[in-house]
Amino acid sequence: MIAKKQILFLCTGNSCRSQMAEAWTNHLHGDKLQAYSAGVAKSKVDPRAIQVMAEQGIDISSSRSKLVEELEKTDFDYVITLCDHARESCPLFPGPTKKKHVGFDDPPFLAKNAPSEEEALGYYRRVRDEIRQFVTNLPQTLEQ
Repeated sequence: MIAKKQILFLCTGNSCRSQMAEAWTNHLHGDKLQAYSAGVAKSKVDPRAIQVMAEQGIDISSSRSKLVEELEKTDFDYVITLCDHARESCPLFPGPTKKKHVGFDDPPFLAKNAPSEEEALGYYRRVRDEIRQFVTNLPQTLEQ
């Protein structure tokens, strides 16, 4: 049996984008990839992220925000940063860990001044769908 590739999605607060990427990866590729998420600062999982993932049938309501240090005993094959701050603050990982950066817009920032809840959720849905598209192609992307 081939071991699953271990992937860490890293973002600033581990509240939204990294949570979505972890959930999508485990949902779509759980047979060959094991995804984790963490942040360089601790936060809480964004309720709107929970809501838009639930719209796709994926429950992240029991997820929690984690600091990258909480996962330091895991040997990751890949660390994928999802925001510029995480890329700049990414700690060193020992061994053959490969780093990749794929930036996505920050839904909480985009939604901050939205005139309605529906418009705010629209930003979350757009980023959710962009992350899903990236994750859908992830196995091939990792091999490049």
